[in-house]
Amino acid sequence: MSMRIGFFLLAAVLMAAHFFRSGSYLLVALCLALPLMFLHKRRASLLLMQLAAYCASASWFGAMITLIDLRQQTGRPWSAAAIILGAVALFTLVTGMLLNSRVMRARYPWSSSG
Repeated sequence: MSMRIGFFLLAAVLMAAHFFRSGSYLLVALCLALPLMFLHKRRASLLLMQLAAYCASASWFGAMITLIDLRQQTGRPWSAAAIILGAVALFTLVTGMLLNSRVMRARYPWSSSG
């Protein structure tokens, strides 16, 4: 379970760095605060973090497409950037999927009674 939490933490920090580069400081704070939801042991917290990971993955894919388009228009190489951003997007997607594992669902019940 700690591996899944570590992966999510890394994905959140990467997304925060992405937003920091664009100057979206509120989103940076949100990304950095999101892993604190692991402390609130409810299924809704887990689902929110999973949704955030999926949205972050979509954002990475969008950034990859935009960057590829921009680099192709200017005649600059784009394949390395596509591989890097694609890998980060895939990592973030898998991180969200790992939050849906049986171990995580057992640790984060719908209610305090079970």
